Amino acid sequence: MSTPDHEPDASSASHAPVSDHTTHIPALDADTEEMTSSDVSAVENLPAGSAMLLVQRGPDSGARFLLDSDVVSVGRHPDSDIVLDDISVSRRHATFARGESGYSITDLGSLNGSYVNRDRIDSEIALSGGDEVQIGKYRLIYFAGALKGRA
Repeated sequence: MSTPDHEPDASSASHAPVSDHTTHIPALDADTEEMTSSDVSAVENLPAGSAMLLVQRGPDSGARFLLDSDVVSVGRHPDSDIVLDDISVSRRHATFARGESGYSITDLGSLNGSYVNRDRIDSEIALSGGDEVQIGKYRLIYFAGALKGRA
């Protein structure tokens, strides 16, 4: 009588010692991408009061956008400060606004919405370093420079 491939045959089974400890295998986030040395250098050298968005996933993956003015518009429209040319992005999708504690994002009533850390936003949301911002198919990581007056 044969046994299925997934069940060992009792007559031919080798008795390996059973370990009393559990091996931990960390879960890897499939969305986590390695930053290049150039990206790390760009983040470390951000001017005071500015921030950077790094495209982690989506069209133009690896692209960097500097946030260095009081209001930065994002959308598919060619007049936007940051043009994300994909049908999943509204013409006037969102704005980033500089405040005393860094930048915040506001969705401008876009069809597909804007997300911060995978939560859809419906009002102005303050950003923290490492936050994931999703606009259409684009997933961007937010990096903040030193606050003005603290550099």
